[in-house]
Amino acid sequence: MKNSPQMKGAWLSRKYFMILTVCIMTGFILGYSYNISKDKRDKESISHFYTQQGDSYQEELIAQQERNKELSDELNALQSKILEYEQTYKTNEDTYDVLAEEAETLRVLLGELPGSGQGVSITLEDHNYNSSSNPNDYIVHESHVFSVINELKIAGAEAISINGQRLQAHSYISCNGPVITIDGNQYPAPFVIEAVGNGETLLSALEISGGVVDQLLTDHVVVTLAKKDLIHMPAITKGNS
Repeated sequence: MKNSPQMKGAWLSRKYFMILTVCIMTGFILGYSYNISKDKRDKESISHFYTQQGDSYQEELIAQQERNKELSDELNALQSKILEYEQTYKTNEDTYDVLAEEAETLRVLLGELPGSGQGVSITLEDHNYNSSSNPNDYIVHESHVFSVINELKIAGAEAISINGQRLQAHSYISCNGPVITIDGNQYPAPFVIEAVGNGETLLSALEISGGVVDQLLTDHVVVTLAKKDLIHMPAITKGNS
């Protein structure tokens, strides 16, 4: 039995349809597989990217932490250095203040600077005498002045003056009758000796039993003692140095 042209055409149409269907299905499967593979690669790529980014951020964080530690160590070192400088400066400043004060005290003691402070005033006057007496036995002599000055120095007097003239280490004192000469300058009696220092100590040294004041009274010298809260001591003038 032979196929008619109509049957042959129908069979070819079904064949082409089946082929087309298979191609479409194959294409769909291939496309779907490609998309799945692409998504997987994309996810792996993204995951790898974030992993790399995370590792990079972690490395940067570690590096920053190390740098912060270095900066912290540097800051601590600088703060320690500053503290050392401050302590050194303070020590030097204290030393400078002490040395400056000592230098000023020495200048006052040497008479280069005027000084002031508490102290004592001692006035030596000639005693009254009659015509039958020897006048030399009733006037103030240089030995009397020296005895007072020496006792004041031993008792710690910081500065001494006689009738307003400041004494220095090598002052020359001589007596000629009722007049006393100090470094070439003459002063008449009474002789007022002033000394800067601890008033109580200086008075006690002068008034000790059998001491200077008792000896002066025995030699007929009129002695007046007074404690002073403030005594101004002039500097030694160049003409008297």
